[in-house]
Amino acid sequence: MTMTRRQLLLLLPAAAVAWDYLLAGNAEAAPNYNMAEHWWAMLIDIPKCIGCGSCVRGCQAENEVPDGYYRTWVERYHIADWQMAYPKVDSPDGGKQGFPAGKEAGGKNFFVPKLCNHCEESPCTQVCPVGATFVSPDGVVLIDQEYCLGCRYCVQACPYGCRFINPKTNTANKCTLCYHRITKGLTTACCEVCPTGARQLANLKDPKDPIHEFLRTHSVQVLKPQMATRSKCFYNGLDGAVR
Repeated sequence: MTMTRRQLLLLLPAAAVAWDYLLAGNAEAAPNYNMAEHWWAMLIDIPKCIGCGSCVRGCQAENEVPDGYYRTWVERYHIADWQMAYPKVDSPDGGKQGFPAGKEAGGKNFFVPKLCNHCEESPCTQVCPVGATFVSPDGVVLIDQEYCLGCRYCVQACPYGCRFINPKTNTANKCTLCYHRITKGLTTACCEVCPTGARQLANLKDPKDPIHEFLRTHSVQVLKPQMATRSKCFYNGLDGAVR
């Protein structure tokens, strides 16, 4: 790929923003943490999700997410036998307190947790005018809150609806895969509190990570593959009706 001098000059400030952010973040990382040895992803096993909302509550507590906003949420799908293309979807309060008993008979019901997909080709990073949104060297899409203008371009560009403007800071917010935790050797808050193991943090650069065997032995998909974002949020048992 060729790059003009003008394009390079436009990208330099964004690169500086990202580098400053990562340097600051490294101060909180474990002493032996090496970005080059990690490429983070998330595996969600839909048949294991019971819709309890523990992940939503854990995320809110860990990341101080304002009420009514979500870094992760859970949707319930009901698909009638006669209407496969038009599922009924609900997510009361993001599924934070679980779900009321369904009244629909027949068909099938299942839960789908959603979050930032931490795309390799993320539309949000492409539209950010100041480089406040960027992909870290270890594959996590992050936002530098000090540089974010709150312009909402990234909110509109995200095809997964996972971004919002924090009403307290007027800046963009979303799932960061608990970057402050995983760089210390911990897992994400949502994975830690999931009672069934429906969520699993994965390091795609670690040949010993169980995700590699799982990907080989299961039919794993991503949301909206037609968007070609190279999502790193993998779903097992994803129904074709899920949007």
